[in-house]
Amino acid sequence: MARMRSVQWGGTPAMIRRLAFALCLVALPAVAAEVTCPDLSAAQQVGNCASEEELKFGFTGYCSDNQRLYDKEDGTCLSLDHYKKIKDVALWEAGEFQGFLHCSKSAETIKASKLKHMGALRVGAMTRVVCSYDNGLDLTYRTKAACTVEGNKAVCKD
Repeated sequence: MARMRSVQWGGTPAMIRRLAFALCLVALPAVAAEVTCPDLSAAQQVGNCASEEELKFGFTGYCSDNQRLYDKEDGTCLSLDHYKKIKDVALWEAGEFQGFLHCSKSAETIKASKLKHMGALRVGAMTRVVCSYDNGLDLTYRTKAACTVEGNKAVCKD
C-alpha cells in the first residue's frame, strides 16, 4: 500500500508563498451597495428619554462654573429650557440608520413622518448618508465607503 503523506496547513514556505502570490493575482471587483432611506413606521426607540430630574442634574453639572472645561460657547447653557431643547433626545434606529430624536415628539408623530430629502456628506474617512424627514427628523447611516446620491438612493462603493 502506498504511504499517504499528511499535509498540514503550515506547509512549506515555498507553498505558502505560491499560494499568497496566486491569491494576489485574483482581483475582486469593486462592490457597490445601494442604500435607501428607511420608512419611519418601522423605526424603534432604543434609548430612553431623560427624566426632568436627570435634565436638571445635567444642566447643573454641564452648565456650572465647569462649563469652561467643555469649551462650549454655543449657547447650550442660556437657560434650562434651552438646554432641554438641545439635550432632551433619545436614540432611534431604523435598520442601519440611527438618529437622536427629540423626546417632545410622540412615537406616533415620528413613525408618521415622511421622507423629504436624502444627502451624503464625506467627513474625513467617514461618509454620512442622511435622510431628512418632516417634523425636523434626521436619521444617519455611517460607512467608510464613498457614497453618492442618485435619485432616491445612495450608491456606496467600497
